[in-house]
Amino acid sequence: MKKLLITLLLNICIVPFCYAVDVPEKVTLPQALDLAVQNNIDYKSAKIDVDIAKNKIKEANRLQNPDFNIFYNFGSAGRGNPQQIGLSETIEIAKRGARKKLAKSNLELTKQNVGYFEFDLKMDVREAYVNLVAAKSVLNALEQQQQLLEDLLEVSKKRVAAGASPEMDILQAEIALNQMITQVNTAKVNVKAATIEFNKVINPKEKTDVQFDSADELFSDKENFLALLTPKPDINVPSFDEITENTLKNRFDIRIAKQQIDVAEKNLTVIARQRIPDLAIQGGYGYQPKNFNDEGRFLNGAYAGASLVNLPFLYTYKPEIKNAKLEVDKAQLNYISTQNKAIKDLNSAYEKFVTAKLNLNYYNEKLLKSSEEMIKLSKRSYEAGKSNLTSLIVMEQSYKSIIVGYTYALAEYYNCWIDFLRETNAEEFNLEAI
Repeated sequence: MKKLLITLLLNICIVPFCYAVDVPEKVTLPQALDLAVQNNIDYKSAKIDVDIAKNKIKEANRLQNPDFNIFYNFGSAGRGNPQQIGLSETIEIAKRGARKKLAKSNLELTKQNVGYFEFDLKMDVREAYVNLVAAKSVLNALEQQQQLLEDLLEVSKKRVAAGASPEMDILQAEIALNQMITQVNTAKVNVKAATIEFNKVINPKEKTDVQFDSADELFSDKENFLALLTPKPDINVPSFDEITENTLKNRFDIRIAKQQIDVAEKNLTVIARQRIPDLAIQGGYGYQPKNFNDEGRFLNGAYAGASLVNLPFLYTYKPEIKNAKLEVDKAQLNYISTQNKAIKDLNSAYEKFVTAKLNLNYYNEKLLKSSEEMIKLSKRSYEAGKSNLTSLIVMEQSYKSIIVGYTYALAEYYNCWIDFLRETNAEEFNLEAI
């Protein structure tokens, strides 16, 4: 009875721990995108820059703080001279407005950079998601091939037992199966690595034991293409010139480069206006005690004054102005360079996508149906004793190569589409609308 009670208590303690193991949370691609935007630490950090830039506008629009002044003359130096208590204030001329415009331009640049960061993050999520789905699909294809080889091993054993095949067939089947098992093991590791990379991109702020996993399949029916936010491979692709005309103006890097010119120009204005003297004004209360003046009574009044400060005689800010002009030239060159590179990068992504589309359609139209029929005929032929196991294994390996190649072609098609979106800087791109 005592042993029974101990066993029950152990079960009560152990069972909750067994159920505490976290099951991977399967998410769709749109859900993964939302998770990353809401939780990615790097993105949260980047968004803080916008608040900093907003505060920079208030900082740029600041007024100079006043100075409190006391002038007190001691001893005979005070006789005939007033004692003074007052304030002085430096008023910047033509500087605050220029600084404020520069800060606003920097705010716009920061917003553009954060927008680019968010877009790039979403593309990273899409890429990591597709790579995970592809890795799982490769594993699935290899596991099916492993099952096929296991079936072939059983068939060969039966044929050898019946005296219809040599014992060498069993050895050949076992070698082929063992080779496939090593490939399956490698594919399992690849799935784990892709899962880690996918969770790394989401990068939640809070440390959590939740492991996110993909919820979609890779293979190419209409629903899967829609789920992975990708056009079907049979869609007509417009010419490169048509795409270029409609997309380059929307690229983040071009808009950022253009905004950098504006920042450089406004910074030049701020630097150049350092040459303008500032106005300093003073004012306050003055008095003379009766024993410090000739009238023998307490005298009081006020004083006021003004002066120009920071006159550009000894230093004219020439080096700073020259550098600011060079920064404008540099920003303009960078803008031209960014445009040129954008056209080339878009062209490269376009060609890769078109090629990936052609390859995938070739698999769909030519290779898959023929290879499936080939492996079925080869298996029936071996079972009927019309061919040897070597021929069947060669056919099986060819079939495996085609299936795995098809999986990689699908993954390449999805990834080329993502690269194309990266170069158009569009989360969604309607090819049919051009």
